[in-house]
Amino acid sequence: MRALLFREDPQFWFETLRLLGHAAFGGSDIGEVIATAEGITPGDYDAWHDAWLGTGERIAAEATRSRAGGHRVSARDGFLRASTYYRAAEFFLHENPDDPRVSNAYERSVDCFHAFAALSDPVVEPVEIPYEGTVLRGYFYRARGSAGQCPTIVLHNGFDGSAEEMHFFGAAAGIERGYHVLTFDGPGQPSAIHRERLVLRPDWENVVGPVLDHLASRPEVDAARIALLGLSLGGMLAPRAAAFDSRIAAVVAVDGVYGASVPLHQPIPLPYAEIVRRADAATDPELDRILDTAISESPTLRWAFGHGRYVTGTGSPREFLAAYMKFNLFDGVAEKIACPTLVCKADQDLFFAGGDGIEPEPDRLYERLTCPKTFLCFTAAEGADAHCHSGAQRLALGRIYDWLDTVLSAAAA
Repeated sequence: MRALLFREDPQFWFETLRLLGHAAFGGSDIGEVIATAEGITPGDYDAWHDAWLGTGERIAAEATRSRAGGHRVSARDGFLRASTYYRAAEFFLHENPDDPRVSNAYERSVDCFHAFAALSDPVVEPVEIPYEGTVLRGYFYRARGSAGQCPTIVLHNGFDGSAEEMHFFGAAAGIERGYHVLTFDGPGQPSAIHRERLVLRPDWENVVGPVLDHLASRPEVDAARIALLGLSLGGMLAPRAAAFDSRIAAVVAVDGVYGASVPLHQPIPLPYAEIVRRADAATDPELDRILDTAISESPTLRWAFGHGRYVTGTGSPREFLAAYMKFNLFDGVAEKIACPTLVCKADQDLFFAGGDGIEPEPDRLYERLTCPKTFLCFTAAEGADAHCHSGAQRLALGRIYDWLDTVLSAAAA
């Protein structure tokens, strides 16, 4: 989608579009987003934080007054929007995770979401799922008007998004359609990295397994109709889990990812095999200089390498790149998936659209699947061509849930 703001900074524009898109499910108001964004200098992370923190504070204060006055709906709506704006405030600050602004904005975002959850009907239940001596945090949503067992969809984000954000990327749409929904943060994702310092891991089946164990304890869940949806990097992580866990009846990749590191090494003027070999070296000053130059020239790489070091626990751009290259479905993993799989594609994806002789990531994944499979491409003419279809979430989720309705009906037969 053509940039309407931040025309010279594609990363700032995408994050603004992402916020605008959440208006579809009450997570922002268009005027609030535009008014806030117009006061931010492109590329200025401090200005971005200050502007979104200020908007979050203003909306949270209004929601608090509404709650005190007994205005439940106004309070609920305000807390949900404030949660979004607080989350935006700390988004670009992760190169220094000890910056107190990070934890302040993050905790305020979660507090506001919990206030929204408590005011919702039905109430959204915060959950803690046992995981390797600690817990994974998330939310369980009961289908509206449900009686007895219902199909359930598990939703998780990817490289930088949260369980709270999955409210807009599938949870609200799911409960409208008679699904129970479980969202969670896995290692490397916000609650796990902020609170437990659990770093991102590629073997996602070991993360989803305990989540499915948790669902097995819930009598309202139909164990034969559990689907898994992964967003962004989750478009690689969710299929990876489905390749090794037969309890998953269907998997959705929004959008499909075969090799997550491709957008990071595309700007590097070296063959892929050479990058793989050199990234793991004890020292490589030349590659370090090449990476530093690429990062300095690209707003997207500047953010991705800074955030990536945080969520992977690595100390340098090259160490992060080496770690991130392990996030793939190579060596026959994609071919192991047996359940029906939906691969989505955004035609002008900022990260995974390919180019320079490299196929788009969704195409690469889809071609290698041997299971029952469906491919959905979202276009600029539909306003849905941005990464994860930000700005067209109602359209995208309508098609995704129509597919799930059909597939899970067959699973129940």
